[in-house]
Amino acid sequence: MTIREQIEAMEKENLSPYACLSIHTKGRDREEPQCDIRPVFQRDRDRILHSKSFRRLKCKTQVFLTPMGDHYRTRMTHTLEVSQNARTIAKALRLNEDLVEAIALGHDLGHTPFGHAGEYILNKIYPGGFQHNEQSVRIVEKLEKDGDGLNLTWEVRDGILNHQTSLMPHTLEGKIVRFSDKIAYINSDIDDAIRAQILREEDIPAELRKTLGYDTRTRLDHLIHDIVINSMGKDDIIMSDETAQAMRDLRFFMFEHVYKNPVAKGEEVKAKAMLEQMFYFYMDHIEELPDKLRAMLDGGEDRGRIVCDYISGMTDQYAITKFKEHFMPEAWQVDGY
Repeated sequence: MTIREQIEAMEKENLSPYACLSIHTKGRDREEPQCDIRPVFQRDRDRILHSKSFRRLKCKTQVFLTPMGDHYRTRMTHTLEVSQNARTIAKALRLNEDLVEAIALGHDLGHTPFGHAGEYILNKIYPGGFQHNEQSVRIVEKLEKDGDGLNLTWEVRDGILNHQTSLMPHTLEGKIVRFSDKIAYINSDIDDAIRAQILREEDIPAELRKTLGYDTRTRLDHLIHDIVINSMGKDDIIMSDETAQAMRDLRFFMFEHVYKNPVAKGEEVKAKAMLEQMFYFYMDHIEELPDKLRAMLDGGEDRGRIVCDYISGMTDQYAITKFKEHFMPEAWQVDGY
């Protein structure tokens, strides 16, 4: 018996009857030999962690565009916080931690530079539409490995695709990540907003603080405990009605006081204008795209989609660099003698 088979046997013996076992995966689009050490979801986790798109998350905006400070969240630190929250819940409920971690690490791979501002503008100007969750799946299926993709399991791709509020994953592990994403970004965004001095803890409505907690640590503790307590022994991942409503109200509060705050979001107008100009530039100058993306046109891919692939894969600084390269005049250097 291989090490992988021993781990799979331990999953079957120790995990909840509602867990998604590695041996029950619906599989990959392309069949491949099994690893002798790692079950399928652990392999998926490793593939995502070692991907180029994952590494780029460290230089992509979470909420505050290119902040001057070392302690503001980036898209990568957000992703790691989602993973930590999700694994805590999964372990407590005896669900599959490897599957949870793979989904969590991959859920935001498709995010644009400059956060949701970039997503908004690409969705607005590209007729085919742009959503970061769909782009995350496109990355792992088509764009990574020079077009080969990561060949992840169906369960991981399903969790990545359906992590947004309006959607619902098919596994409990995916549902955990869906909750953990909201828990992470609401609380970390409060922390960053306080650091940026556009919000004080005391500004949060008293009834919400009374229900959820009076600081980030206690809110995280309350939300995670609430999910674990209310989901224990059930074929679902749920919160109590009181906590769920309080979190919805806190999210609404954040939209009104942080996500729409002109201090926090003032630079987004520039970011949107910059990405819009770059989109139309690349549409007219497709030869400026990397060879591997242009090659996809020969396979029938839409030109606008390929341009979105290129722009959405950029980090914040790389987008600024390319904008300067294409649109900012350089000094004309000629020796006058």
